[in-house]
Amino acid sequence: MNNGGLLVAGTTSDAGKSVVTAGICRWLVRQGVKVAPFKAQNMSLNSFVTREGAEIGRAQAMQAQACRVEPTALMNPVLLKPGGEQSSQVVLLGRPVGELSARGYHGGRQQRLLGTVLDCLAELRSTYDAVICEGAGSPAEINLRRTDIVNMGIARNAGLPVLVVGDIDRGGVFASFFGTVALLSPEDQALVAGFLVNKFRGDVSLLEPGLDMLHGLTGRHTYGVLPFRHGLGIDEEDGLRVSLRGTVRESNTAPPVGEDVLRVAVCAIPLMSNFTDVDALAAEPGVVVRFVDRPEELADADLVIIPGTRGTVRALEWLHERGLADALRRRAAEGRPVLGICGGYQILGEHIEDEVESRKGAVDGLGVLPVRVRFAREKTLTRPVGKALGERVEGYEIHHGVGEVTGGEAFISDDRGHSLDGCRVGQTWGTHWHGSLESDGFRRAFLREVAAAAGRRFVPAPDTSFAALREEQLDRLGDLIEQHADTDALWRLIESGAPQGLPFIPPGAPA
Repeated sequence: MNNGGLLVAGTTSDAGKSVVTAGICRWLVRQGVKVAPFKAQNMSLNSFVTREGAEIGRAQAMQAQACRVEPTALMNPVLLKPGGEQSSQVVLLGRPVGELSARGYHGGRQQRLLGTVLDCLAELRSTYDAVICEGAGSPAEINLRRTDIVNMGIARNAGLPVLVVGDIDRGGVFASFFGTVALLSPEDQALVAGFLVNKFRGDVSLLEPGLDMLHGLTGRHTYGVLPFRHGLGIDEEDGLRVSLRGTVRESNTAPPVGEDVLRVAVCAIPLMSNFTDVDALAAEPGVVVRFVDRPEELADADLVIIPGTRGTVRALEWLHERGLADALRRRAAEGRPVLGICGGYQILGEHIEDEVESRKGAVDGLGVLPVRVRFAREKTLTRPVGKALGERVEGYEIHHGVGEVTGGEAFISDDRGHSLDGCRVGQTWGTHWHGSLESDGFRRAFLREVAAAAGRRFVPAPDTSFAALREEQLDRLGDLIEQHADTDALWRLIESGAPQGLPFIPPGAPA
């Protein structure tokens, strides 16, 4: 295979593009193919820092792991981080370059980025045997086609065949497949090779007549029917869809090692970012993680987490509006465990000076930790390593706020005991480091402290490896493709491009 490629598009957002892309990547790498992921433009509050200090979408970092390669900025050249309903921070090649409204971005800036995007894709294709690209939303968003650089815009310019994924669990998948093709121009339709059905429950033979009729209507092959599987939603693009009261992260089904479970409540703050930080907790047997938005839901929690956010001051206002601010203060005063991560850490501090993110100026924090935060225009993007609770800990930093710690104990230190980040007062902890709970030894030590403070007879499992669990999940995605997709046809598509002579389906794109 030489310079092969594929664009995985979807009939809708959340059709399963990210996990299908990861599954194809893992299947290919197990065949000995040198493969890389690519997403031209990502809109997400879940991001990651590469080893060279570039910020990219967390989904692309997960897909790089599926490929068994290090993630780089080339794999996600444009990242949009929503700051509210009207604007987003634009991150280009891993670095923030400004804030733009949706109208300003789609009104011209997006199209000007096409050259950069194509250069990144070309560099990847010259280095790897195959590049599996992920689209965004739907390619049939005809109002955005003129400036599109992530769906058919990239497919047309790079000559990529397109596989359209549809979530049959939502219903209407046949109409969605047909309508997606029928709303594209003849030139775009020529690249849409076929379909992949995702999240099917039941007997596939009952679906086959519909797939045959779809082929008759469109002339396009269905490349597979993937069954519904629990626990595959790893590193989703957007945390907003889990910010609903009572949403529970899927967790390991193994029974607790000790006599008690440990209950973790995560405050579902606005513009929640990197909610994947709590996945490592949910992977621990006996740890139950849920998202909450009411003060009474903190009552039975053994640990409360304030996660990261793209809007620290807005999240602080929300905590006050919901009555959670007072509940958190009371909890800290009673010596009951609280952990703030990144924006959540800043919220726990005494004072915030923000002329960058919210432009609200001086704002009082919750006053639980002796920290004063000043927002800098330059974003901190690092991959630090340190020690906490006697264990090695790794993480990544993505923040404008700079904390000045004026008391308490250091949370994370270097080998000589000098503070690197964070603060602890009693049973309240705060750190800017995302991903720290993925360090197994540190996570177990932290949970032991929480359990002791909460009076729970909870014992962390001695052998839980979050990295190994992640690898198992990625292998499950690869298995889905290998066992339920037409891999021979998929291979030909990646290697040779879309079949010639695919029929045009009227009416096509509006003139």
